[in-house]
Amino acid sequence: MAPVRQLGRRVPWEVWAVLTLIVQRSSPLPILRGVSWSVLPLVAGLFVLVEALDHAGLISWLGSLLVGAARASTDQSAWTAGLGVGFASNLMNNLPAGLVAARALQSVDVPDLVHRAVLIGVDLGPNLSVTGSLATILWLNALRREGYHVGAATFLKLGVLVMPPALAAALFAAWLV
Repeated sequence: MAPVRQLGRRVPWEVWAVLTLIVQRSSPLPILRGVSWSVLPLVAGLFVLVEALDHAGLISWLGSLLVGAARASTDQSAWTAGLGVGFASNLMNNLPAGLVAARALQSVDVPDLVHRAVLIGVDLGPNLSVTGSLATILWLNALRREGYHVGAATFLKLGVLVMPPALAAALFAAWLV
């Protein structure tokens, strides 16, 4: 979360939350009960996965691949990178996919179009499956707590209809710019 600006200084949102609890003399227990604690090990595991991929040399290999592809054809490399990251997000979640892609892009010099395409892929790609995005997992947990159930098959059916055309349209718009 972005910090809140107060008289030119940055105050983190966590400080505002604690101050609000103190001023209202409220207990933090309702907030702590609302946290999806089961998701925290998943997030930690995703960061471990990214470090393992980095140590295995995958990130530097992907960077080299991006450079070679961009030299051959910027347009084709942008489309391939955007679609590839988009679909990879569903296999490994967009948090590690985005971290891997960001590290690969930071280590090499490729055109801005490739950067934009990767960002689009990380943002739109995970809308295909329930495991594609941490935000989706959290929302589905919240919906289940409220008595609503959206199954993986239902989500996938809608995702197949919505995500590929949205991803293609966004990549096309980035290409036009």
